[in-house]
Amino acid sequence: MKKGVFAVVFILVAAALVAAPLAANAGGTIAGKVTYAGAEEKKEFLFSKFPNPKFCPKNPDKSLMDGDKRFLKTIEKSKDGGLKNAVVAVVDIEDKAFMDGYAGTEVTAAFCQFLPFAGVVVNTRPFKVENTDSDPDDPKSVAGVLHNPHSFTVKGSTSATGFNIGLAKKGDKLDKPVTFRGGAEKEGYYRLQCDQHEFMQSFFLPVSNAHFAVVKDDGSFELKDVPAGKHKVVAWHPFAAKGKKVEFEVDVTDGGTANLKAEIK
Repeated sequence: MKKGVFAVVFILVAAALVAAPLAANAGGTIAGKVTYAGAEEKKEFLFSKFPNPKFCPKNPDKSLMDGDKRFLKTIEKSKDGGLKNAVVAVVDIEDKAFMDGYAGTEVTAAFCQFLPFAGVVVNTRPFKVENTDSDPDDPKSVAGVLHNPHSFTVKGSTSATGFNIGLAKKGDKLDKPVTFRGGAEKEGYYRLQCDQHEFMQSFFLPVSNAHFAVVKDDGSFELKDVPAGKHKVVAWHPFAAKGKKVEFEVDVTDGGTANLKAEIK
């Protein structure tokens, strides 16, 4: 065999050896939709009972209000039953590198609303909140509308305070670690509420790997690069099914897509 031909063959064999393990570890996709059979729900508050009753109604999302009424949309659905603000996550993989490298969960207080409404947290990793509100029409709030983010770790009917910090000025920030204790992150969730404006609330599912998603407005989701094999996947919503996780078993194949119809009752 000529040297040139031998070199080409050697390169091709080497490339095949390198590519083989990569393909074996490529994993697959879990895609589907979270649906809810129940009715939409919302809690009702009155702006007049809270500070900044003239500023908070300036929120651009007018579906959150009606006159003096402010709504907290606890359960929202699409026309075909898709459950908005649900979180889907693979729960049988503990990826220490992911958890150690997780930069943190970020929340913004904007027009008296915590955004996002739903997301994820990683235990012991940062949780960050920024106040972006100020009211030029109120002499007391020109520098900032006071928000008081108060976090809770929730497990069943019990909850424990994580932090309780006032953010008085526009641009004020906090950065505190998530603190689940006694393994509560396996069963519970994280809740954020403003002690100044009760209708400002957000909710977060603890995760231990990168295979999670907050569903789209129609309830659809896609989890990519999930290792091949059978996995436990949960669909969770802070109000549907009383905040309990609904568990499913999904079989993922390399390069394939496993379809999951996740109904929360």
